[in-house]
Amino acid sequence: MTDRRRFLIGAAVLCGLPASYAQEAAQANRNILVVGDSLSAEYGLRRGSGWVSIIADKLKTEKYGVGTANASISGDTTSGGLSRFPAALSRHQPGIVIIELGSNDALRGLSLQMTQDNLSTMISLAQKAGAKVLLVGMQIPPNYGRNYTEKFRQLFIDVAAQRNTALVPFLLEGMADKRELFQADGIHPNEDAQPILARNVWVQLKTLLDPAAKKAR
Repeated sequence: MTDRRRFLIGAAVLCGLPASYAQEAAQANRNILVVGDSLSAEYGLRRGSGWVSIIADKLKTEKYGVGTANASISGDTTSGGLSRFPAALSRHQPGIVIIELGSNDALRGLSLQMTQDNLSTMISLAQKAGAKVLLVGMQIPPNYGRNYTEKFRQLFIDVAAQRNTALVPFLLEGMADKRELFQADGIHPNEDAQPILARNVWVQLKTLLDPAAKKAR
């Protein structure tokens, strides 16, 4: 048990609160685990300049006392993410899990039902492990066909609703139509785009963080 957790538990007990309440307060802002693909893995970027790193810096600046573990792998699919997810949960024991996967499924034309099932299973595993979940949605270009494109966009909304979890509707909101914010491949956001991605995630992430734990620091 860390000194911070001992302090929170002790303070709660002295105030006459149940030990279970104290345990919950101490664990509320445990580490954040990010499981994603190249959009989260700083593909083509300087180390430490991606949106996950920006979020990690913001958490430190605002004294949330939360560590961030980035387990993202460029090129990963929801199947790949699911296969390594149990081990990541066991290793990091997060209080919050951010899942940013699915784009590579769509780019490969994989079954949308499989993508949806994989995301749903990952969320279920995280929730059973006691973590809150933030699902990060993506969209694909219309050249994949209107029907496929719309169903892909909708699956994130459906999974979040079914699993009662927080959702970033579209990670690239506010920059997807700005060519100057993409790398030469026209697919991956560049360094200038990362603060926009971080803001899109932060809007939802902050609703999952415990402000009481922040004030206790």
